[in-house]
Amino acid sequence: MSSTPSNRITTKAATLAHVQALIAGTNKHLPEQSFTFGGVTYTAASLIQVFQGLVNAMNARDVAEAGAKDALAAEKATQKQAAPTVLALKRFVLLTFASNSQVLGDFGLTPPKARTPLSTAQRAARAAKAKATRAARGTTSKKQKLAVKGNVTGVTVTPVTAPTAASPPAQPVTTAPSAPPVGVATK
Repeated sequence: MSSTPSNRITTKAATLAHVQALIAGTNKHLPEQSFTFGGVTYTAASLIQVFQGLVNAMNARDVAEAGAKDALAAEKATQKQAAPTVLALKRFVLLTFASNSQVLGDFGLTPPKARTPLSTAQRAARAAKAKATRAARGTTSKKQKLAVKGNVTGVTVTPVTAPTAASPPAQPVTTAPSAPPVGVATK
């Protein structure tokens, strides 16, 4: 097994594989040994139990994390589904009981603050800013837009002189009776 330069294992999967390899190696090469680590004596079987407990805890953590991810996804989906209904009820309660702060408190809501009217200076500043914005953007009213006309110069219009296909051919107008053409019999 390869190790990092600091001899630490960096991922959960690598740690799990490392502990399982320790269990397998102990079973294969040291089945009848006894060990003393930190003043505590272990048999091979008791050492394997400690390592197997670690493997079980790591697997339980993975299952819990997967379950937590699933639970979080389910919670988000439920919140997305319920959010419009929650908002609608809050608006309804605020409109219905706007003047009764006790009832709003029962719903966990606070009454909306009354709007403070703008001072004369604030209204004048707002109007000046709006006027400056209209001038900067070049926006005008409908009547002012109707007054704007474009000038076109340098365009030559060529009239069409050929007759259209839909019009019948012109008939010559005769004022005096003419003699019948030669070779044509008349009745």
